[in-house]
Amino acid sequence: MPLGAFLPTRAFAQDPAAIRDWTQAVEEIGYDYIDVPDHVLGVDRQARPDFDGPYDISDGFHETFVTLGYLAAITTRVRLRSAVLILPQRQTALVAKQAAEVDVLSGGRFDLGVGVGWNTVEYEALNEDWKSRGARQTEQLEAMNHLWTEDVVTFKGKFHTFDGVGLNPRPVQRPIPLWFGGSADAMLRRAAKFGSGWIPLGKPDDAAVAHLDALRGYLNAESRDPAKFGIECWIRTTRRDPDSWCRAAEAWRAIGATDVTLYTSSTDIISIGDQIDALQVFKARLEG
Repeated sequence: MPLGAFLPTRAFAQDPAAIRDWTQAVEEIGYDYIDVPDHVLGVDRQARPDFDGPYDISDGFHETFVTLGYLAAITTRVRLRSAVLILPQRQTALVAKQAAEVDVLSGGRFDLGVGVGWNTVEYEALNEDWKSRGARQTEQLEAMNHLWTEDVVTFKGKFHTFDGVGLNPRPVQRPIPLWFGGSADAMLRRAAKFGSGWIPLGKPDDAAVAHLDALRGYLNAESRDPAKFGIECWIRTTRRDPDSWCRAAEAWRAIGATDVTLYTSSTDIISIGDQIDALQVFKARLEG
């Protein structure tokens, strides 16, 4: 089972050396991939008392593609994955270009994980429409696949028009593998149509089983083999407890997860040394 580590960007907000040391340790320990999150802006809860999201202006998030480019330069083997990029609040052609660049710089080690997001305030500040985000994401995926795989692209949709344009350089992987985060039915359908994998974001409970059953049905409807489709589970915890991490990983594996990611961004594990130690302990426990 591929093993991943979620970049604890909130712990390393002002420390590029810590990002370097953590990333290189992930590769040296033997993890298979690194997840990099995405938020462009934080919300001031005092200025927006109606806001009830899990993150705010006090939480540090490094820009996703800049960070991925940095990680590509300081690693040689580990795969890199955005988890997840809020695609509809970004410009489509620019994302296609940035993703292609990361794929080139990493030698074809990039997976583009996407979602539609939850933060209406962020959409507002980025001047993007919240209500059309699902429909726009579907069209974005179609447009980006054209840009990644064709020399010259002419494309006309409801939200995008490309007339005789192309990316150069194009990615090593054509197309770049797409992963999808979230559990809405529309997202599961998009994952089945366009994706290489799904990131549930929740717990290994009855709801996850139902979503997995629905996803397998949608994959079959697309004439795709569910056994070849990735399922990445996050072991998301608020405390240092390797035993509970392993129990959660086994529970996910039992219902069909193919990839497991240790998510320590919300824990009391603060120092770079403790972060690396947690990665070592988790891997050893899983493989022991």
